[in-house]
Amino acid sequence: MKIAHFTLNSPTALAPMAGITDNPMRRLCRQFGAGWTVGEMISGNPTLRHTFKTQHRIDFTGEASPIVVQIAGADPETIVQAAVHHVALGAEVIDINMGCPAKKVCRADSGSALMKNESLVSDILRETVQSVDVPVTLKTRLGWDDEHLNVLNIAHIAEKSGVAAIAIHGRSRTQMFRGEAKYDLIAQVKQQISIPVWVNGDIDSADKALNVLEQTGADGVMIGRAAMGRPWIFAQIAQRFSGSLKNISAEEKRDTVLQHLQWLYDFYGKEHGVKIARKHLIAYTQNLPQANDFLRSMKMITDAVEQYEMTVFFLNQTEITLR
Repeated sequence: MKIAHFTLNSPTALAPMAGITDNPMRRLCRQFGAGWTVGEMISGNPTLRHTFKTQHRIDFTGEASPIVVQIAGADPETIVQAAVHHVALGAEVIDINMGCPAKKVCRADSGSALMKNESLVSDILRETVQSVDVPVTLKTRLGWDDEHLNVLNIAHIAEKSGVAAIAIHGRSRTQMFRGEAKYDLIAQVKQQISIPVWVNGDIDSADKALNVLEQTGADGVMIGRAAMGRPWIFAQIAQRFSGSLKNISAEEKRDTVLQHLQWLYDFYGKEHGVKIARKHLIAYTQNLPQANDFLRSMKMITDAVEQYEMTVFFLNQTEITLR
């Protein structure tokens, strides 16, 4: 798969998820073969650039190229200024967020809310492309609601504006993450535009990835929630594309969880890393009946060494089988 001058080693991408796809998560997914990872959404608001949250979201230390920074905003000037700023800091791709369904984001007329104003979308994309010397990509949904599924129009605007690739989640904004993702419109987009298309939404297995690619003709799959607690899904998809499906060993999964914890402690510091690690441990151990007591204990632990050692003890139990 090729996006602008970047040739990817795999047609798989990690979708940006605020509070989830941070530096350690992105590095881990790349380690398992993700060909493209996108940083967590960053507000275009310049007053937020130096906050603890933003500074960690733009830290790509140790990550492989391309470095993709995603920006959210509601007007061309703010987004352009943010894009120029982050390119100066080392961003190799600017991704425009028009897919976030969060109420806080949409109330500010950004994220998915931008899809309601195609003229504004055109201005944002055109001016951003013209203002930076790196590729600009777009993340979007099918439309604002089921009565206004205008992703075809948005895709044509993106192509005309010079956008290098588009990622489409197969739901409207009002669906949030309810129901099932639909891929028919994404297939139509792929038939009508020439730029690469990522298909996103409900892709939770190697077989599903292959089926959705066949159904849509898309160039690649973008994985979001299914990568939480299962970063090895990218290796499974790559194996399936090559005609085989090899299980990731229990030992490799265990080692991955422990590596993830260590990277979180190193990245955030031990005190904050312990807090961030809790949601990842929930994702890794969800649906395991043995995990209830373990997760209750995790809520009380504030020490990194204790959290790490308790996780080692839990994962070493012979009956534990991670997904």
